Amino acid sequence: MNNTGKESCHISTYIDRTVDDVYAYASDPANLPAWAHGLGESIEKIEDSWVAEFSPMGRVVITFAPRNELGVLDHDVTLPSGETVYNPVRVIASGAGSEVVFTLRRRPEMSDADFERDAGMVAADLARLKELMESA
Repeated sequence: MNNTGKESCHISTYIDRTVDDVYAYASDPANLPAWAHGLGESIEKIEDSWVAEFSPMGRVVITFAPRNELGVLDHDVTLPSGETVYNPVRVIASGAGSEVVFTLRRRPEMSDADFERDAGMVAADLARLKELMESA
């Protein structure tokens, strides 16, 4: 087990749209395939969860925090192995716009390279969200 790197890191992006606009879009799981490629290219609701069949990790089940007034976009991702990964995400006011902050947590078996690869994927997803929101 390699624990020489950071245990968690915050990855964020500024979006020139209001918190309400960003939260409304990002909190709708049906929009995930457009910006969160780390969760796959398609998603469907099954009972109380959302399932991404073709994610880079295989079939994953995603359970979201209930919609709220606080900008909380937390979600659990249950991997094909059965392991559940908690992902804290916030949309917060930043001047006239918003900042989306994703906290990436290192899983015990992750190497430094794996952790950096995941951080890069999250940063790319947030960049796509920014592009979509600012071009709408």
